[in-house]
Formats: sequence, C-alpha cells, structure tokens
Amino acid sequence: MPGKSPYPAELRRRAVRMVAEVRPDYPTEWATINAVATKLGIGTAETLRTWVRQAQIDEGSRPGRTTDESAELKRLRRENAELRRANEILKAASAFFA
Repeated sequence: MPGKSPYPAELRRRAVRMVAEVRPDYPTEWATINAVATKLGIGTAETLRTWVRQAQIDEGSRPGRTTDESAELKRLRRENAELRRANEILKAASAFFA
C-alpha cells in the first residue's frame, strides 16, 4: 500500500468482516461493498473492495501476493538498493585510491 492509510486497521478488519456477514442480504458483492462502505463512512467503495480482495488473497481463497509477501518483497528491494549504493561507493573509492 502506498503511504499511510487514514483508516485504522481495526476498521479495515471490521469492514471486511461485515461484507462477508451481510453478503447474502444483497444481490451482488458490489452492492454489499457499497452499503458497508456507506454505513462505516469509508470514502469510496473501491477502497473497501481493495481491502476485501486483499483479505481473500491473505486467507488463500483468491490467487495473488499476500500482504506478508508484499512486505518481504518491499524490504528486499530496499535492501538491494542500499547494497547497490554501497557497492557504487566502494567502486568509486577503489578507483580513487588505485
């Protein structure tokens, strides 16, 4: 997720749980998501839809990259960039002292 979310984690979990619980009461999943987003004051239904999809991926009922995998990949990319910078500094230093 790019940046910090203005929504607390507990609200996210509650909203996703509510979508699953009230889904039989609505004709489509999108109608369910719209209703829950409106009730909880979530800016757009698309935000809640994204949370629901990610929760489905995390629980294994939908294919995709889990939250843990995404965090690990982000950490590894950051570490890789840091190591590349350090390597460039060492190359420049060795050329200077050669």
